[in-house]
Amino acid sequence: MSVSAEQKEQIVASAIREISHIATLPEITLKIIDLVEDPSSTAQDLHEVISGDPALSSRILKVVNSSFYGLPGQIASINRAIVMLGLNAVKNIAIAASLAKLFRGGELTPDFSAKDLWTHSNAVAAASKLIADELKLGLGDEAYLAGLIHDIGIMVEMQFDRSKLIEVVEKTGRDEDGAPLLNMLEVEEAVFGADHQDFGAALCEKWKFPAPFALVTGYHHRPHEAPGEKRTLVAVVAAADCLAAKVAGAFRLDIESTEIPKDLMELLGLTPEQVEKLETKLAAEIEELDDSL
Repeated sequence: MSVSAEQKEQIVASAIREISHIATLPEITLKIIDLVEDPSSTAQDLHEVISGDPALSSRILKVVNSSFYGLPGQIASINRAIVMLGLNAVKNIAIAASLAKLFRGGELTPDFSAKDLWTHSNAVAAASKLIADELKLGLGDEAYLAGLIHDIGIMVEMQFDRSKLIEVVEKTGRDEDGAPLLNMLEVEEAVFGADHQDFGAALCEKWKFPAPFALVTGYHHRPHEAPGEKRTLVAVVAAADCLAAKVAGAFRLDIESTEIPKDLMELLGLTPEQVEKLETKLAAEIEELDDSL
């Protein structure tokens, strides 16, 4: 399906309209996002919102107490978690914990399920934070959440038209190592008239997510085209996508090679030695993170 830019826009808009009754963010997530956007918000504000949802509170504490954060002793309260990790980190963990329920939908084909995508998204989130911290970019918390939602456009496709997504997965195919046989984005374009970057960016705008997240979902397969000031965050997630596919497996239909491209390494200033170190760290943390989310 070869479509014009205008037709693509209409396809994406109609998908977002169609799924908006399903893919609604939990009210609590919207409240947390409002806090993220409000520079005057305090730890007390966040605590009040989270404490109204005991299940979310316990999920957050489980993540905070995982070895991923390496905090001394057990953290038993949200207030203590905020003191130890900072307001932004806990906001992002809260958003991540409340997003988990959107990644449901069972197995589409023997090669793909929503759970695979959630496992992959958690691995990319962890890898994004590790890369941002390794490069001292000061983006660790933002990078974690950006990595978590980078493929949300695939969930849009799943909820909008499962049969078309099954067609995409089957046409893309895999070799014995799990690598795609065809370029998934090109197959999406042919089947849907748009790819998961288009759907993901539109959903982030619909949800009024902070602008950098719409850019990450919209450009993570072409970071060099991302607008200048946020290109670094997009590049971090693009590199994390490769790293997670190499170390964690799960979903990798949209990644033709698990090696981080040379031009992306240069853009970020990443060395092969750092990548090796990051792979080891990520492998050690992924199991723990899977258990906690």
